[in-house]
Amino acid sequence: MRVFTPDEVAVRARTNKYLGVLVAAKYARGLNDFPRDRASSKEKKLTTRALEELTNGALEFRVVPRRRVD
Repeated sequence: MRVFTPDEVAVRARTNKYLGVLVAAKYARGLNDFPRDRASSKEKKLTTRALEELTNGALEFRVVPRRRVD
């Protein structure tokens, strides 16, 4: 199992490790919606796959600021 350090995640998530974890979690939820091959038990977990793609730079994201409702 691969261990991701907070520094690795922070580098790709614009110096914010919490944002990186949130982005990876949202991406993993999206991956969960796609059908997978159930026969392969060697498949990586979705959270591991999402963190790998984030730290490798394969995952691009943008932050959309919230609109204030007055």
